[in-house]
Amino acid sequence: MRYVEFEKIAGTIESLCIAACYELPDDVLAALAEAAQSESNPSAAGILNRLIENARLANDRKIPLCQDTGLAVVFVEQGAEVAVKPPAGREHATLHDAINAGVASGYEKGYLRKSVVIDPLNARKNTGSNTPAIIHQTIVPGEKLKLTVMAKGGGCENKSQFRMFKPTAEKEEIIAWVVEVVRAAGADACPPFVVGVGIGGDFELSCLLSKKALLRNLSEKSSDEFYARLETDLLLRINALGLGPQGLGGDTTALAVMVETAPCHIASLPVAVNIECHSHRHKTAII
Repeated sequence: MRYVEFEKIAGTIESLCIAACYELPDDVLAALAEAAQSESNPSAAGILNRLIENARLANDRKIPLCQDTGLAVVFVEQGAEVAVKPPAGREHATLHDAINAGVASGYEKGYLRKSVVIDPLNARKNTGSNTPAIIHQTIVPGEKLKLTVMAKGGGCENKSQFRMFKPTAEKEEIIAWVVEVVRAAGADACPPFVVGVGIGGDFELSCLLSKKALLRNLSEKSSDEFYARLETDLLLRINALGLGPQGLGGDTTALAVMVETAPCHIASLPVAVNIECHSHRHKTAII
């Protein structure tokens, strides 16, 4: 069994939170640059170039890409041979405790807006630390710990949707619904989007799949030929909406559509759409 120090995990999460909010990933920048060059609408091309400039300034000046620095969504792949070594005096501290300590520290040190409230229907009091994080943990073979932080803004998250289709639903029905979800999101979710689609599993798994889909490199297509074609069809249909960057018109409503699937019950066909704005912030580290 390999033990990883609580402080090492917390420090890694701290760094990931800050880096995610300051640095737009290379694949997103490349997609924005390609979209700006191919845009037929000069105003839309200008907006895309401003988004690229915004990313450059954020990275150079070490300031957030967007004022909404989001919920900290943390994906954990924990090797079966890895355990947390708690700090002295905190013998019962867990991996989740280390992650939340890192989020609190990262959002404080990085001057990132703290957006988490407790008692959501009543008091809505801010926790003051952007914790607790949303943590998705899986056990995998090995002795490594893979940590991914996604800073998920409220505007785009609010426009995500789930629907339970009949198992007899045709592909075209699924496509039409996904496109309508994106159309309804409109300018409120800050296009151009990255669109994650989860198909299969059950109620909660389809939603998780739609969010995990967003972690793929934007140039990476599904390894399944059917779903790779579905991703292409969805992107073409979404961009044909003409919403464009910031909803002001243009060819680029979405930069990419990624589909992830899982087996499901014979009586079910769950589908979820998780929308990400142009400020598509996520970073990964392996301990």
